[in-house]
Amino acid sequence: MDRERRLAALFDMDGVVLDTEGQYDNFWREQGRRYHPDKPEFHKMIKGQTMELILKNYFEGNVALQQQISLELDEFESRMDFPYFPGVELFIRTLQKHGVRTALVTSSNNKKMAHVLMAHPEFTELFERVITADKITRSKPDPECYLLAARELQMEVDVCCVFEDSFSGIEAGRRAGMKVIGLTTTNPREKIQDKVDWVLSDFTGCVYDEFIGLMER
Repeated sequence: MDRERRLAALFDMDGVVLDTEGQYDNFWREQGRRYHPDKPEFHKMIKGQTMELILKNYFEGNVALQQQISLELDEFESRMDFPYFPGVELFIRTLQKHGVRTALVTSSNNKKMAHVLMAHPEFTELFERVITADKITRSKPDPECYLLAARELQMEVDVCCVFEDSFSGIEAGRRAGMKVIGLTTTNPREKIQDKVDWVLSDFTGCVYDEFIGLMER
């Protein structure tokens, strides 16, 4: 690949940019204990999915319960911490310095993003586009969200690279026809390494030249 060719990096948010999955595990583990005790791994089963899909798949037919869980999640997210993963902000800024286009692609809704932007107003500098659950009709693992990000950036899929941690997100990136870098922040290396092009534990050792090398393969 010509190094002058523009590239795009598309980042999932929770579990990739922000170290929040442990907090979500606590919330969804409790929901699973209360409403799906037959599914001890419930908090893992819903990783990467939009709230709409979770409610449809696991709480369909009970509107009152769906509304209750939605309100509980809204309240929970209003009190969350949103710490960065080590090295991720520097890595994104380095990509931008070299002309790489950047977008955030998350299963979170606009209400959640409002809380995140209060904690991290610099997101408006880090990401040219933000794709939330409110912009799509089909949740990951459907590739709609990543294809939309590429369109909004006016980039072809073959120059886009997805950064993901969940199985559903990795599959979405794959189905979009993009390179996929998997983070071991949610699943161990051995569980994702055959599903991605490159595996990272975090961004502290991730440098621009390695990113370019992956995109040139």
